Amino acid sequence: MTIESIMDYRAALQYLYNLQRFGIKPGLQAISRLLAEIGNPHQKLNCIHVAGTNGKGSTCAMIEAILRNAGYRPGLYTSPHLSDFSERIQISRHPIPHRRVAELVRCIQRHCHKKSMPEITFFEFTTALAFLYFYEKKADPVIVETGLGGRLDATNVIRPLVSVITTISREHQQYLGKTISAIAFEKA
Repeated sequence: MTIESIMDYRAALQYLYNLQRFGIKPGLQAISRLLAEIGNPHQKLNCIHVAGTNGKGSTCAMIEAILRNAGYRPGLYTSPHLSDFSERIQISRHPIPHRRVAELVRCIQRHCHKKSMPEITFFEFTTALAFLYFYEKKADPVIVETGLGGRLDATNVIRPLVSVITTISREHQQYLGKTISAIAFEKA
């Protein structure tokens, strides 16, 4: 890895993390607009969508391992990462290369600065980046973990082949509701 590619990756991450200033904005309008700008890559993917409160990451990892061992080339989109951003976006257990993160951030960033584009959050941008990468690398299928979940989670732009719901408990009540049934309704 060259010094230039390390600096490009660091600059890309700085741009992405700076988007956290927009916070969490439940809704599909901004992510849908951004995805339309970059060619709707999510519409060309075969996805498995995993939602719930507990066990989403483990469930995604198990599904990915089963599919990989069966000869598929699965994509995996999870959050948060443990030590490096690239862990969030993997194909067959290989994280997205740092250089490709930087290139895709530059590519998508151009669309974010159009006057008609709403403010894009960190999670929306990262989700679009993942879908674009999975499409260009022909990952199949793609396992997608929801963010905070709910009808208005940015990952809900996909039309999954299969949806998986893990256990549900009280979390993100300001977005999802106060009761288990309200939270389950949102996550389902």
